[in-house]
Amino acid sequence: MSRIVIFANGTLNESERLRARLQPDDRIFCADGGTQHALAMGLTPEAIIGDLDSVSSEVIEQMEAQNVTIYRYPAAKDETDLELALRIAVAENPTEIMLVSLLGGRLDQMLGNLLLLTHPDYAAVQMTFADGAQWGRLIRAHQTVTVAGQPGDTLSLIPLTPTVSEVTFSGVDWPLNQATLSFGSTWSISNSLKDKQATVRIGEGMVFLIHIDQTFEEE
Repeated sequence: MSRIVIFANGTLNESERLRARLQPDDRIFCADGGTQHALAMGLTPEAIIGDLDSVSSEVIEQMEAQNVTIYRYPAAKDETDLELALRIAVAENPTEIMLVSLLGGRLDQMLGNLLLLTHPDYAAVQMTFADGAQWGRLIRAHQTVTVAGQPGDTLSLIPLTPTVSEVTFSGVDWPLNQATLSFGSTWSISNSLKDKQATVRIGEGMVFLIHIDQTFEEE
């Protein structure tokens, strides 16, 4: 299994928890200002992508001196820096892409970044994202996903299509069996892990699976 971790230019929460999620063979890509987050964690990226308006020229020079690949784009472009980074990462044919520092900041950017993961061009890649005590994964049609955690952890399903059919959710306090979820409904939010493992299976449609462990503190 190969994984690319992309640092976006959002808020980086609980960097030490993120460090624990990283694997030795992860490839690190940065979307523009996400470079600062990676460097703050002592990580040297393999590639930096974007118009580079959020990274100083001194940092870019340092990265070039370390043979980091720089993909520089004009400021006037049709895509966000993260979308450009995703395209480059997907072309590397990884098994998984995990996005970090994805949340926070501008609401339009945050929502756009999350929905970007649903693009059909990325269907062959497992898409996940992590933010401190919170972790998410996109589940596409006819996929089965198992998630591990601790009893009492919060698990939510967020429908992303008008309907999501044949939803089976086991290992939780309020299981589902061949249920249909509707876009815009909160019915499948805030379930709880019953033991140490839960399984989600869907028919047609698409959902975000969100896992929030019990150490999460709301502001």
